[in-house]
Amino acid sequence: METPSDIPAIGRDPDAFESFYREHLPWVRRFVARRVDDPHAAADLTADIFLAVVDGAAGYREDLGNPSAWLAGISRNAVADHHRRRARESRANARISGRALLDDHSTELLSDRIDGERLARELYVSLASLPDNQRAVVELVAVDGLSLAEAAQALGISAGNARVRYHRARARLKDVLPSPFEVIA
Repeated sequence: METPSDIPAIGRDPDAFESFYREHLPWVRRFVARRVDDPHAAADLTADIFLAVVDGAAGYREDLGNPSAWLAGISRNAVADHHRRRARESRANARISGRALLDDHSTELLSDRIDGERLARELYVSLASLPDNQRAVVELVAVDGLSLAEAAQALGISAGNARVRYHRARARLKDVLPSPFEVIA
């Protein structure tokens, strides 16, 4: 992901935000579509992620990680928050929220994106057998395309720790996911 060099400007400059938004929207949409199967939730999460970007831009510190890792961390937190909320809410309430905000065309586009990411969601089912700390590294590297260093930054761990977690996860999943997982090494 390419990013503007002045991340803090995103929170105060609409042009800087628009540039960041346009550049990163496809990545965020893919990230969300891999993790949720409801187009309304995907639209809400995408908006939540960019609201968090605006809110957090002033606190961005380049010495703690590059902008790609920062955005991945925000996205990961937003999706985790969504899953926690969803676990507390009833299924009926979750289905009703937000539907009136999407027209038929938008719903169809989100449904197509969700269908296109079905394989990635099936991967997540296989990843469920991993400990949370290994699964997080695998998701960011193998599914979302971050480097091990970027994944480490997004998770707040050392690059060496990320490498160990990734290696252990690959060893555990070798029999389950031989072809696509081996290519990502």
